[in-house]
Amino acid sequence: MRVGSVIGRVTLSQTIPAFCGARWLLISPFTRDHFQHRHNPPTGLSKDFSLVAYDDLGGGLGDTVGYVEGREAAMPFAQPTPVDAITVAIVDDVFYTPLA
Repeated sequence: MRVGSVIGRVTLSQTIPAFCGARWLLISPFTRDHFQHRHNPPTGLSKDFSLVAYDDLGGGLGDTVGYVEGREAAMPFAQPTPVDAITVAIVDDVFYTPLA
């Protein structure tokens, strides 16, 4: 599982039937820099590429979410579904103390 910040939503004008009513979030992944600053984590976009993830949890703009990618992202669906990333957690707080 990786952690990132929701920076937007994606709206589709057309979709396959398996995704009718689905929500899609644009996520900026956290990098090592986000965890190295105890009191003032960097804001804005990550240096890593942003990604689009299927969301069934109700994540919104500014939320910190946990997500998985690859084969694990399609596991919650009964039928084979072309999903490459899915949110698996909405994170309240991250507690981390970097080594001095």
